[in-house]
Amino acid sequence: MYFRKKQDEELVKESTAVWTCEKEDCKGWMRDNFSFEDEPTCPICSSRMKRDTKMLPVLANPTGDPKPESK
Repeated sequence: MYFRKKQDEELVKESTAVWTCEKEDCKGWMRDNFSFEDEPTCPICSSRMKRDTKMLPVLANPTGDPKPESK
C-alpha cells in the first residue's frame, strides 16, 4: 500500500500590527489587538515596546474590535 501525507492548507497571512520589544537582545513581541494596554511593556524583560508590523496568519480576536492604529 502507498500512503502519502495530505497537503496542508496554506495559511492566509496578512500584514498585522504588533508590538516588538525595544531591547536588542530580547525577541518579545505581541499582536496589537491582543494587548491589554495602549503602550504595553515586554512580558519577557519588562522593557518598552514599539509599534511594528509582521506578516502573520490571520487570527480573529473575539473580545472586541482592534485598536485604532496611531502613529
